[in-house]
Amino acid sequence: MVTIEQLIEKILSYNPKANIERIRRAYVFSREAHCAQKRVEGSPYIHHPLSVAFILAEMHLDSATIAAGLLHDTIEDTDMSLNDIKDMFGSEIVFLVEAVTKLSKVEFKTKEDAQAENFRKMFLAMSKDVRVILIKFADRLHNMRTIGFLSEERQEKIANETLEIYAPLANRLGINWLKIEFEDLCFKVLMPELFKELQGKVAKYIEVHEKYFEEVKESIYTRLLASGIEAKIKSRIKNIYSIYNKILKQKITFEQIYDVIGFRIITDTIPHCYEILSIIHSLWPHIPGRFKDFISLPKSNMYESLHTTVVGPSGYQMEFQIRTHEMDLIAEEGIAAHWRYKEKDMLDSKNARYVAWLRDLIKEISDAKEFLEAVKGEVIPETVYVFTPKGDIKELPVGSTSIDYAYSIHTEVGNKCIGAKVNGRIVPLRQKLNSGDVIEIITSASQTPSKDWLKYVVTQRAKSKIKQWIRNEERKQSISLGTSLIEEEIRRHSLPLSIIKSKKMAEVLKSFGIQSLEDLYVLVGFGKLSAHQVVNRLMPEKHEEEITPKPIKPTSSQRSIIKIKGIDNVLYHIGKCCFPVPGDDVIGFITKGKGVTIHRLGCANLERLALNSERLVDVEWIEDGDATAPVKLSIEAMDKPGILANLSALISAANINITYVRANSTSDKRAIIDLILDIKNKKQLFNIQNKIAQMQGILNIRR
Repeated sequence: MVTIEQLIEKILSYNPKANIERIRRAYVFSREAHCAQKRVEGSPYIHHPLSVAFILAEMHLDSATIAAGLLHDTIEDTDMSLNDIKDMFGSEIVFLVEAVTKLSKVEFKTKEDAQAENFRKMFLAMSKDVRVILIKFADRLHNMRTIGFLSEERQEKIANETLEIYAPLANRLGINWLKIEFEDLCFKVLMPELFKELQGKVAKYIEVHEKYFEEVKESIYTRLLASGIEAKIKSRIKNIYSIYNKILKQKITFEQIYDVIGFRIITDTIPHCYEILSIIHSLWPHIPGRFKDFISLPKSNMYESLHTTVVGPSGYQMEFQIRTHEMDLIAEEGIAAHWRYKEKDMLDSKNARYVAWLRDLIKEISDAKEFLEAVKGEVIPETVYVFTPKGDIKELPVGSTSIDYAYSIHTEVGNKCIGAKVNGRIVPLRQKLNSGDVIEIITSASQTPSKDWLKYVVTQRAKSKIKQWIRNEERKQSISLGTSLIEEEIRRHSLPLSIIKSKKMAEVLKSFGIQSLEDLYVLVGFGKLSAHQVVNRLMPEKHEEEITPKPIKPTSSQRSIIKIKGIDNVLYHIGKCCFPVPGDDVIGFITKGKGVTIHRLGCANLERLALNSERLVDVEWIEDGDATAPVKLSIEAMDKPGILANLSALISAANINITYVRANSTSDKRAIIDLILDIKNKKQLFNIQNKIAQMQGILNIRR
């Protein structure tokens, strides 16, 4: 357990001028606030904020951040108030504590999360002062390190959230060690057996190759010494989750991974980096296409290094990363490195590049749920570097097209894009870009975005802008259609068009719970409300029954949708083995005491039932547009947060009722979802199956 004295000793080891008196006051305040609380495992609660503060000290952060780390849970979990903290510690620390408290209340589950707007607001706070997320990172890291005391369900929820949100954000902010620890801790929770298996293989690999790697280091040191270059060589072991991902994506075995262990060479100057690269290439042949210069073209998180892969002794492939001491610090600590030793100092313009992407997203995407998806989508580490015709560099995710590039320039450039020249040659808009390409966008005033573009753009900015344009156009079209339908219905009933602007229309809008006339047109245009329903309420009450008498409809359970030849008023039920729907070829089987069971021709059970052919009867469907029959669908999907919610939303949008749901996860991260739906006919079933099959993450669907 961390003590306050150990924390202070750690802070003074890197910052002798730190405000230790403030740290002690924050500790006493937190200890008193949490005095009655205990952690799940039974330890005093103060151990958690102390551990969070120590993690922040290990990141060499300023005393205000560490004090906020000690206080981060006092507002949410105790009787202390923000005013209490402000009176004792000032506005800087109270801002950090309040922002972390609000961020802690956000549950990152799916893009349908009801708290998505809070997510957006808190990331706005983070973009103002990145220390907010650094404190939250430390809080989450300690919780992940002690997650074993929670229930399995809670462990899985927190691990999924950490893997989906926090690990990618740590990577985007350049904090490599944190990203690695998050990933491996989550992997250990979510797939413990596979984690243990891969961990064992890595340990054995290191043991077998230890002598080989020492010989490689010795060869390099000898050449560096002869060249008068000072450098340090470290082994870099690939983390377990990265190994798992590589096996999964490339469909290879552990034994086929060449970079389980790589080498990191750290030197003093940039010229020496390139000299060392030359020495390595002179010692062993390099693999074409495996060299990357992130010094000339740094990553968006300011990562700089030279990467090369060579064929070493005995034919083993070896990866080298070559960088200066400063580059190594940035590569491991990212934005946290720029807060070292700083007291009361905000992020400068250079380091603000780390969160510039986040500020841009906040400005560009107003929809909270879409923003949540954007944050997830914008943390892709693999990038391509392309050039504008003027020679400016643009960084885009791997797989980006000219349309992605066009939207990165300006929304209107994207909307009006009709073609592109890549390296002086006209190419299809869907063609993927490569590093080094020079792109020139061709626009036309008459061009508009196409839904098809969504199939091959990859940047969230492009997706968001295309969807926004489509939504606006669909709204315009629905307003026009809705206006026409309502006006036509008004004329049909010989009412004056001026009634649209009357007090009666205002009452109608209120009765439907609609805010404006435009919203009414949209609903009618989209078919969610009929013009007849609207005008019916505009009619004088004395005529209402004469014009539109309300039919009394029997419930679906009162209707018969099957006719049994030669027999009337016989009880029947739909076979649960095959779930036939109107439009299927069917046959009936007389079940003693239960009436007739309806089966599809081709049902597996019919072969057995055919032995009692005298109990088979001919049946046929009765047309009834409102009646439904149950159908069972079995769906295989990627097991990821939100898949069931998205599936339910899709089915509900098609006006189909779900009467049964069961979902299970498999050990290989697949979800098996069984549904029973109320279906009107075969056509409706075919349409919903097609829509489900096109959903992202759906692997297979069968009836």
